[in-house]
Amino acid sequence: MSGKASIEAGKTALGIEFGSTRIKAVLVDETHAPVAMGTHDWENRLENHIWTYSLEDIWGGLQDCYASLLKDVSEKYGITLKTIGSIGFSGMMHGYMAFDAQGELLVPFRTWRNTMTGEACKVLSPLFGFNIPQRWSIAHLYQAILSKEAHVKDITFFTTLAGFIHWKLSGEKVLGVGEASGMFPIDSVTGNYDAKMLGQFDELVKGEGFAWKLGDILPKVLNAGEKAGCLTAEGAKLLDVSGNLQAGIPMCPPEGDAGTGMVATNSVKVRTGNVSAGTSVFSMVVLEKAMKKAYEEIDMVTTPDGMPVAMVHCNNCTSDLNAWVNLFDEFADTFGMKIDKNDLYGTLYRKALEADCDCGGLVAYNCFSGEPVVGLNEGRPMFVRMPDAKFSLANFMRSHLYSALAALKVGNDILLKEEKVEVDSLMGHGGLFKTPVVGQQILAAALNAPVTVMDTASEGGPWGMAVLAAYMMEKEAGETLPDYLSNRIFAGQTGTTIAPKAEDVAGFDAFVAKYVSTLPAEQAAVVGMK
Repeated sequence: MSGKASIEAGKTALGIEFGSTRIKAVLVDETHAPVAMGTHDWENRLENHIWTYSLEDIWGGLQDCYASLLKDVSEKYGITLKTIGSIGFSGMMHGYMAFDAQGELLVPFRTWRNTMTGEACKVLSPLFGFNIPQRWSIAHLYQAILSKEAHVKDITFFTTLAGFIHWKLSGEKVLGVGEASGMFPIDSVTGNYDAKMLGQFDELVKGEGFAWKLGDILPKVLNAGEKAGCLTAEGAKLLDVSGNLQAGIPMCPPEGDAGTGMVATNSVKVRTGNVSAGTSVFSMVVLEKAMKKAYEEIDMVTTPDGMPVAMVHCNNCTSDLNAWVNLFDEFADTFGMKIDKNDLYGTLYRKALEADCDCGGLVAYNCFSGEPVVGLNEGRPMFVRMPDAKFSLANFMRSHLYSALAALKVGNDILLKEEKVEVDSLMGHGGLFKTPVVGQQILAAALNAPVTVMDTASEGGPWGMAVLAAYMMEKEAGETLPDYLSNRIFAGQTGTTIAPKAEDVAGFDAFVAKYVSTLPAEQAAVVGMK
C-alpha cells in the first residue's frame, strides 16, 4: 500500500516521545517505514532549584507536535488524519509526578535531571541491597518524605511523564515494564515490582501514618505486546485539538526513552547493548547473568519485555557541545557569515579527528547539571588547560566530545573491566551520531569496543515506540519481542561499524585520568559559583 492508502485504511502505528529538548511523533505504515512526522521543540527550566516542565509545556507541546504531524500528512498526501492503527507514548525515564484523589498534580513535575535525592538514596540502596539512583521515582518519593513535604499524605498515584500522558489519554494507570523499572526495582522472575522491597519500604515509612501502601499508588506493570487500553473520547480531544481524531484507538504500554532506544537499535537480546547520546547519555547492556554486586554507577533496569539490563546513565552529554557550537555560530554571524547549522556541526566535529588523541592537555567538563556517576550533585560547565597545552581548535573540539562521554566511560569501565560483562554488539543512536564517523569513533575509543550505527538510527525513540505499538497489534502467538524485531523489523537492515583504534583508546584513557584527577576543581566551582 502507498503511504496515503495506509493512512486512510488505518494501517499505521504512531509513536510519540517526549525527549529532553524535543517532542517527536513518527507515524509508520504496515512495513514500519515512517510516512509522516511531527516535532515540537521545548526546554526544561530551573525553578526553585528544581528542573521541571509545566503542565502547559507538556500539553501545549504534545498538541503542537501532533498538529505538526497532521500538517505533514496533509502536505504529503492531501488528506486529514482521522484514525490510527495503534498508538504508544514514551518519554524521559524516571522523575516524579504525584497526584491526589481528584487527579490534580500535587507538586511541579520533577524530571530525571534533578540530583536532590542523595539522602534518600543513602537509605534505600542499603535497605534494598540494590542501587537506587537519585533520578528514580522512588528516590524522589522518599526524599519528599524525609523532607516532610506536606503533599505526600495526599498522594493516591504517582508516575512518570510517559505514564501521565498515557493515563490522561486512556484512563489507564499503567507502565511498560522497562519504564516501571526506573520507578522501583523489578523482580525479573515475576516481571513485577519486587514484592520484598515493596514490603521493606512500607515498613520503613509505617510510622508516618500514610493512608496508602506503596503498591497501591504505583502504576500497574505491563509487558511489551500487552494491551494497555484505548484512546478515550476525552483523550482524542486532548491530543488533537482539531477534533478529527477518532476515539477507540488501541494503545500499547507507555515506555521510557531507554526502552525505545533498545527497540530502535535491535538491542533487546542478551549480550546486546546500545548507547543513546543526546542531551543525556546512557548505555544499556542486556545481561546473561546477574552481576556480582550492586554499584552506585550502574542501574539495574529491564528491556520492554522484562530482561535484566545494566544501565549507565549520565545526566550530561551534548548540552555543552551545543553551547560551544552556538558560540561559533554567533562568531560567524558577527562577521556576516551565514553558515548552515548542520554544516557547522559537521565541520567542527570532523575537525576533532585531526586532534591529538589525548586532546593535547585540554580537559573539559560538560556538567550543566549534577553527575552522580562521578559524584557531582550539581554541575558547572568548565574548561581547563595547561599553560603549555596544545590549544588548537581540533584539540578543543575533541576535548568536548571526550567530555560528553567521560562519565559514561567511568561507569562502563566497571561493567566491562571489573564485571567482565561480554557484549556481542553495541549500537549507537542519538544526536551525537548525526555527523557520520565522528561520534562512533569517539564512543569506540571510550568503551574500547566496535560501535555500529544502523541505517534506521536517525529514526530514534519515537520510531521505536511506534514499533512497540505495532508489535502489540501484529505479534503472533508465542512471538517474542527479540524475534519480532530480528525477523520483521531489522531483517536486511544495514549499518556502519567502526572498531576502536589503539591510539584513540590510549588517548581517551589519558584524558579520563586527567578528568578524574581534576574533579576537585569542578566540585570547587560548584561551591564557589552560586
